[in-house]
Amino acid sequence: MTPPPRVLSTAAADAMMARLAVRHGALMFHQSGGCCDGSAPMCYPAGEFRVGGQDVLLGHVGDGAAIPVWIGAAQFDYWRHTQVTIDIVPGRGAGFSLEGPEGMRFIVRSRVFTDAEADALAAAGEPRRGDSG
Repeated sequence: MTPPPRVLSTAAADAMMARLAVRHGALMFHQSGGCCDGSAPMCYPAGEFRVGGQDVLLGHVGDGAAIPVWIGAAQFDYWRHTQVTIDIVPGRGAGFSLEGPEGMRFIVRSRVFTDAEADALAAAGEPRRGDSG
């Protein structure tokens, strides 16, 4: 079995990402797993948030799957058994995420991998960690 993607995005989130990319250029996501808005996916211009050895690349989202999604290693350890979907809802978070001024906020929805999916992910190995420095 081919391993399932660890991260997906909804059509609504993809549309917001496309609008933000027109304004800000290439994008990236990071989810730290901290309290409050640290548990929400934060969207930044690519390279504005520096990932390190304690960050895990979940995958890529957006039209053409070009936007990397990173997560803190501690949060990944907690969520490794779930598939994450980035979505967008009305509202405003308290953070530096690019969608805030649009009156919207990115959120994550998740589901637990099936046993077969978990086995396929284990056979494929874990996602790579970020570069330290």
